[in-house]
Amino acid sequence: MDTGQELGGTIPRARVEDDAPRLEPMLDLEWSRAIELPQAAMTAATPSELRRAWVHRAPQDSVLALFRASAGMAGQIPAPWWLRAMADGKLDSREQGFRVEDRIAQLLGRRPGWEFVPWAADGESGYWEFMPSERGKSGHAIPTTVMNTDRHPGWIDVLPAHTGPTPDPIPVAGLAGLRSRLGVFEAVR
Repeated sequence: MDTGQELGGTIPRARVEDDAPRLEPMLDLEWSRAIELPQAAMTAATPSELRRAWVHRAPQDSVLALFRASAGMAGQIPAPWWLRAMADGKLDSREQGFRVEDRIAQLLGRRPGWEFVPWAADGESGYWEFMPSERGKSGHAIPTTVMNTDRHPGWIDVLPAHTGPTPDPIPVAGLAGLRSRLGVFEAVR
């Protein structure tokens, strides 16, 4: 009869407290949770209604520190445009970013044809689409889109209505620049 005694050397010994696994937070998971929005936010009609994630509510210094630590480990990570701008020293606070988003919402929310799209890329603040430019006389599949950016100090890019390859975004010089060019952007139907 085989008693298995020869296996004694291959059976791992019982763990003692010093052998217990030590868990350390994974920055990518922590960052993912930091930008995660509740499901209810997907029905938001304005950027302010989207501001439900940890990055919107936690102390600004903590948000910036976690962003920098996470970005340093993984390279480019999903994040709101205003946080990238703050990390680069181009924007002083997230409240300034919120004001930019809210002023765009005040302008476009009153104009016919503009709709807020809350389901942007992870971490982003949503964007605005001019619905008459989609499948109108011009036949474009993608409508004119207004989005925030950290690429330039005007904080606003407009992606023209298009079909096929995505054109380069048009940099807009802030809210005044957007207001002055809305007629041109809305002319594409």
